[in-house]
Amino acid sequence: MEAKLIFKKIPKQVIILGLISLFTDIASEMLYPVTPIFLTAVLGASMAVVGIIEGIAEFTAGLLKGYFGKVSDKLGKRSIFITIGYSLSALVKPLPGIFPFITTVVFSRVSDRIGKGIRTAPRDALLASYAAENTGAIFGFHRGMDTLGAAIGPICALILLHFYPNNFALIFLVAFIPSMIAITFTFIVRDKKVLVAQKKQYYYSVLWKSSSFQFKVLIFLITIFSLVNSSDVFLILKSRSVLHSSTLAILGYIIYNFVYAFTSYPLGKLSDRLSKKSVFVLGLLIFSVVYFGFALTTNLNFVWGLFVLYGIFAASTEGVAKAWVSDLIPDQNRGTAIGLMTMLSSFAMMLGSFLTGLLWDKFGSTLPFLISSCISAATALAFLFIKVNKK
Repeated sequence: MEAKLIFKKIPKQVIILGLISLFTDIASEMLYPVTPIFLTAVLGASMAVVGIIEGIAEFTAGLLKGYFGKVSDKLGKRSIFITIGYSLSALVKPLPGIFPFITTVVFSRVSDRIGKGIRTAPRDALLASYAAENTGAIFGFHRGMDTLGAAIGPICALILLHFYPNNFALIFLVAFIPSMIAITFTFIVRDKKVLVAQKKQYYYSVLWKSSSFQFKVLIFLITIFSLVNSSDVFLILKSRSVLHSSTLAILGYIIYNFVYAFTSYPLGKLSDRLSKKSVFVLGLLIFSVVYFGFALTTNLNFVWGLFVLYGIFAASTEGVAKAWVSDLIPDQNRGTAIGLMTMLSSFAMMLGSFLTGLLWDKFGSTLPFLISSCISAATALAFLFIKVNKK
């Protein structure tokens, strides 16, 4: 009954975008927790190599998120980039299953991120255009659908590994099926009429000069936090070292995604009622606790609780940050603004993933996790001492 009420409150096009993300993430998350294990256990890659691959992938996605956000504002169109971006990601997913080499994994992962870079900012700008004083709820709903797919995907991977032990190549091939379903839905996405950004309005320099202090602070602090918010593959590998089981490590990741999926919409609505800042700061503090726990724990049961908290962190931050930016920027410039935020965040995550891999190889996992915990707590405190508007 409650689910029906939620769907009645959400515009049809937002539901379609949610379904696209649902099926795309089923495919992507069948591979995401498996890929680092495939790289390290099967192909013999080091932690530094894993970090480099994730860094390159995030750099590519980040650069293109910014560029295509600007282009979508310039053209006043969003849906074409959604179709192209999701299609490209789908086509490269099965390649490591056909050609099991590190170079193929790099090509597939980077090409998948190119697709993500093309679609992300235009899609988020389109989502915001369908909001009416409820950006938190709209982005929370979309993140919930996206992350439900991220929970279903690893379950599919575990089922396949149960019946076909260590057959990682098969998972890469099966992931192609939900990807194709997602592509089909992209052809019924419709643009909402939006003013075309005036000449140079979609330049970052012009956007920055004309934007509010609140927007500038938000972008700066999110970028700082992203430096220590390294790829989730390191959480999977850390939990694997504690749990001594790839299957249990993937199960922890599934728990995280289910919590993320089912708390995104409520926390998004809460951010509309209270403030985006309050919910976002709560998320950063939870992140600090989680990384501190992962740095020190050797308790098997404690890991499950950390994954639950990590899901709440994600639901409190990712969609809320995009909703916050959408509240601060007019519709015709949202692609550029969201693209700028996600681009800088991706660049910072790229550097963070690379450094985490290097520190892990040289000093073990405890040090990079403790650094992440401390800096995220400091970032949360910085938000608290800065006066911003209610939204």
